[in-house]
Amino acid sequence: MAVTVSPERDVIATPVQRAVREAFYAGAIALGLFVLFIGLKTGQNISNELVLTTRWGLLAAVVIATAVGRFLYVAYGQPFLASQKIADVATGLLPDSVAMRFFRLPYFIAALVIAALLLVLASSLDGLLGPGLAGYARFVRALAIIYALASVLFYFRAFIHAHFSALGIAALALYPIIVVVSLALYGGSIAAGFQGSLKWVDNFGIQILIYVMLAWGLNIVVGLAGLLDLGYVAFYAVGAYAYALLGTQYGLSFWILLPAAGAMAAFWGVLLGFPVLRLRGDYLAIVTLAFGEIIRLVLINWREVTNGSAGISGIPKVTFFGLMTFNVSDPNYIAKVLNIATSSAYYKIFLYYLILGLCLLTAFVTVRLRRMPVGRAWEALREDEIACRSLGINTTTTKLTAFATGAMFGGFAGSFFAARQGFVSPESFVFLESAIILAIVVLGGMGSLVGIAVAALVMIGGTEVLRELDFLKQVFGPDFTPELYRMLLFGMAMVIVMLWKPRGFVGSREPTAFLKERRAVSGSFTKEGHG
Repeated sequence: MAVTVSPERDVIATPVQRAVREAFYAGAIALGLFVLFIGLKTGQNISNELVLTTRWGLLAAVVIATAVGRFLYVAYGQPFLASQKIADVATGLLPDSVAMRFFRLPYFIAALVIAALLLVLASSLDGLLGPGLAGYARFVRALAIIYALASVLFYFRAFIHAHFSALGIAALALYPIIVVVSLALYGGSIAAGFQGSLKWVDNFGIQILIYVMLAWGLNIVVGLAGLLDLGYVAFYAVGAYAYALLGTQYGLSFWILLPAAGAMAAFWGVLLGFPVLRLRGDYLAIVTLAFGEIIRLVLINWREVTNGSAGISGIPKVTFFGLMTFNVSDPNYIAKVLNIATSSAYYKIFLYYLILGLCLLTAFVTVRLRRMPVGRAWEALREDEIACRSLGINTTTTKLTAFATGAMFGGFAGSFFAARQGFVSPESFVFLESAIILAIVVLGGMGSLVGIAVAALVMIGGTEVLRELDFLKQVFGPDFTPELYRMLLFGMAMVIVMLWKPRGFVGSREPTAFLKERRAVSGSFTKEGHG
């Protein structure tokens, strides 16, 4: 068992003693941090007066959970991780990894049995267990399904790693079909499958892919060119309002306004690039942050054009290349043309494949540009601007192309967002959106398309999962809303990932220029973990 020796008093502290001390410190810090955020809640009464509500029970639960978690980690987690690096004296082999112990065949079979049993009894859980226990049973079913899928991924990890990109694209292409077929089998009809797929295709498909595209666009500016941009949401807003205004005022098609929105966002990217040509680091971040706020304030105050805080509604939907529409009242409605049943899911599925195509276009252009001279100029600029200038590279043009290209993809995503929502307002383009997009780029690994996509899936998908945890209301009360704590969990996840993988989910890079053989290198060999 590992021990700690204090040189001042020559006292040996066991892991349990050290864990008790650190658990007390962690609890005290959590109490100080969360007493105003969780312990106190403000509201309004019927007379519009401020009312302060105390939630000491919830605060105590959070503080105790923090202290217990720290105690378990220091007392048992750290010694266990240390023992994993010690070889067996008799065999000379290292012990089995945590993953090998966690994903065992008996556990996998048990998870399949539990998931299948609860799926068969899904319609009668409320009658058998009651509304309270039925919520816990559904949560256990979700955990069993997640464990089974994780086990499959673990056992086939070598094959998945070797063909990750192809498998990922195939899974994304088949995702709506799998959802519809699964829900159709579960509901007993095709109509039930299409109708039930609305939430899964929209919230867990389209929403995640929008952030993937935004993060890939920002990756050009931050990950490849090394220019810290905290106002990227401004280009997102420009694309959205460009489509909303031109579509509602002039009735132009989405397929015409999509490139127009991208070009307009790229134009504003160049306008932003000129004032910041001589800025680097923190100064660049402050200026881009101010640019994002300026765009948002213009949208709020230019009421004659943008309708201010009320936003723009009635934005036309996307048509199927002008051949078919998704409005039931139109004579060329897709269900009438194809002679199929009417369903609102057709439009969501079409939007899913549309944003998937835009994401793949973004990835293709990024990969191609990175291998071209302009992409290598971006990487040289990121590593050392002075050396880049001494090599004869025009840093002005390099910066402007990075801002314009990244802004163009943000404009594409913005126009799609406006078409999907049918309504835009300045509240959708606050600084928090820029922070989330930047966090996805950093957590995924700056410069890595695959890592960024995984980070978007984990972060955005994880926050969407919170909306499904209704059983927590039975634990914390009917007024508890899990999705309100998404940013708290988001921050905790960022801290954990930065401790576990400080250079992002993907810590290795393949340089665009290589001698004889392409070889991935660790992110630690390059500046700030880039590659």
